[in-house]
Amino acid sequence: MGGQASQRDTGMLKVASVLIVILVALAALASLGAPAFQRTATEAVIKLVAVVGMSIFIGNSGVSSFGHVSFMAWGGYLSALLTMTPQKKSVMLDLPDVIELIHLPWPLAMPIVCLLAALGALAIGYPLMRLKGIALPMATFAVLAITYVVALNWRSVTGGRQALVGLPLFTTLWVAVAAAAVTIIAAALYHRSRRGLLLRCSRENETAAAATGVDVSRERLVAFVISAFFVALAGMLFAHLLGTMTANTFYLDLTFVTLAMLVVGGPRSLTGACTGVLLVSAVQEIFRSIERGFDLGPMTVSAPPGLQEIALALILLLILIARPDGVMGDRELDAGRLLCRFRGRAPPLSKHPQSED
Repeated sequence: MGGQASQRDTGMLKVASVLIVILVALAALASLGAPAFQRTATEAVIKLVAVVGMSIFIGNSGVSSFGHVSFMAWGGYLSALLTMTPQKKSVMLDLPDVIELIHLPWPLAMPIVCLLAALGALAIGYPLMRLKGIALPMATFAVLAITYVVALNWRSVTGGRQALVGLPLFTTLWVAVAAAAVTIIAAALYHRSRRGLLLRCSRENETAAAATGVDVSRERLVAFVISAFFVALAGMLFAHLLGTMTANTFYLDLTFVTLAMLVVGGPRSLTGACTGVLLVSAVQEIFRSIERGFDLGPMTVSAPPGLQEIALALILLLILIARPDGVMGDRELDAGRLLCRFRGRAPPLSKHPQSED
């Protein structure tokens, strides 16, 4: 058993290493493109941080969550309060002096923001993780709705319906890549941990896991808090890429897109989470280009607005019908098999490096 666990642990770290190498290679190619394309690539990498962060909870627990984008909002707003200059905050907001005078550099603000979001997730997750069945996913959606309404109306802190502008622009493609690499490693480490194993046991059979002594609520709470930490990191990066914060940015549209990415790739697989981001981002960019229009001889052909949302919904439906577990299912990329593939001896995909599932 110890040898199997060691092999499983090494396998997940190899998977993370391969994914990071692929990510860095794709980012290097994107950095050669036009500024607009680099920005699109940066947004995709930020969504990768969010989706991999979501997979820590959703993939390991098997519980759907419609509220994780609220942690992105928390990350964005908390970072705005910590990194904006006191002068800008005094003009746009009505904050206590102790908060208004805070002005931290973003490398210092980043861990503080993520830790605060994780503490908030601990507070709300403690009662929520005790819920059963469909009540838990619906409760997470309630968290999203509450976050949206509060952000939309708490003008003194969030700017309300008016956009909160003046956030420092520090998010570059390589900053996002570094954050994604850390998130991928963290997801792999959690997967190989004892707590990750216990949570996946509850995913397969909650009753049997509880009967063997697994505290399902506690294990879900741990994953929920870790997941919120990295999703808040994605929200902070996104806010400092846009330079503005609005409640609508972090609501239903982003919720649908990130969940679609996770479901399309396969929530039970770290490779699947990354694959889903790549596929959905490519589909979005293709249909966004079609909506903008292209020249066909003397004519300019364009599609009506909303085509990308319709196309993404149809693709999601087709994948759910054909592959309910996502494109990757529970398979992972493996470094050894990938090398053998290049030599023409073996496929690059292996079953999830875990024996407990």
